[in-house]
Amino acid sequence: MIEDEKYMQRCLTLAYNGRYGAAPNPMVGAVIVYNDRIIGEGYHIRCGGPHAEVNAIRSVRNPELLKNSTIYVSLEPCSHYGKTPPCADLIIEKQIPRVVVGCIDPFAKVAGRGIQKLRNAGIDVKVGVLEKECRELNRRFITFHSEKRPYVVLKWAQSADGFIDVSRTGGSPVILSSAETQMLVHKHRSECKAILVGRRTALLDNPSLTVRSWWGENPLRLVIDRENSLPASLHLFDGTVPTVVFTAKEPENRNGVEYCKLDFSSNILPQIMSCLYERSIQSLLVEGGRELLQSFIDSGLWDEAYIERSACFLSNGVSAPVLSTANRFESYKRWGVDYLHFAQIRK
Repeated sequence: MIEDEKYMQRCLTLAYNGRYGAAPNPMVGAVIVYNDRIIGEGYHIRCGGPHAEVNAIRSVRNPELLKNSTIYVSLEPCSHYGKTPPCADLIIEKQIPRVVVGCIDPFAKVAGRGIQKLRNAGIDVKVGVLEKECRELNRRFITFHSEKRPYVVLKWAQSADGFIDVSRTGGSPVILSSAETQMLVHKHRSECKAILVGRRTALLDNPSLTVRSWWGENPLRLVIDRENSLPASLHLFDGTVPTVVFTAKEPENRNGVEYCKLDFSSNILPQIMSCLYERSIQSLLVEGGRELLQSFIDSGLWDEAYIERSACFLSNGVSAPVLSTANRFESYKRWGVDYLHFAQIRK
């Protein structure tokens, strides 16, 4: 039904306004329609605050109209008590006769229960309007709850001829990023809850892994250091941002540093995913070297890849990671003389 899609699109537009405050909750928008006219709307502004349905209902000037209205919501109304009461109960209380839902909430405490509660109360519920778009909006939240792991974003910069570095093969360090693309990298960092590098990258590049050229919170810093041998003088251990070290050795006492022991005799990536899931880390940015990035690709543990291709040629060095030919580049953006390639896996 075209009308349902029109109002659901408005829900998506509203939901996106919560991109900086709703996490770790999903972004959700709600619209209330009476006689083909919007009489109320809202979105989930911040975690711990009222949900989209509550804000939309509160915005209606004449509550009596609710009994003859339709409420559109981009994600299934919750049915449990969390930081706020169940939205499904509020919809039932206000006697709203029709509910249109974009997609089902994969969170274990909801997962269809909200829809069933509404239907048990005699409410007409329609599910799946612009479902693909609704799931795409909250792809990180949905991946976390459905696959029990963070949403994984890979990032690297490479030369025009496919190399990411020459310093590790005896050449002088080469800067492949421009000021503009560096700013974009920091934007991606601000959008992820954690950032991971390997030991070699930490030792040779001594990165801070912080957000400096963009606005936003610094991600949790993660580094793989099997022998726990990285020097304490590195930026990763400066105490300005919490850091987690994945290691096989007994942990040391360093301010602002936590340790997670892994079994390096088996694949460590699933172990890292489990550790981050237990910490409720919904998104992970991987900025390591080729070996680490390729291991995520080969294991299928990635969801997006940001690939920055410089205009310069290196002729030799460390080859860039290789994506499967089945994975298409979805968009291309030009930044000065550089191109930013964005690829997203389709599952």
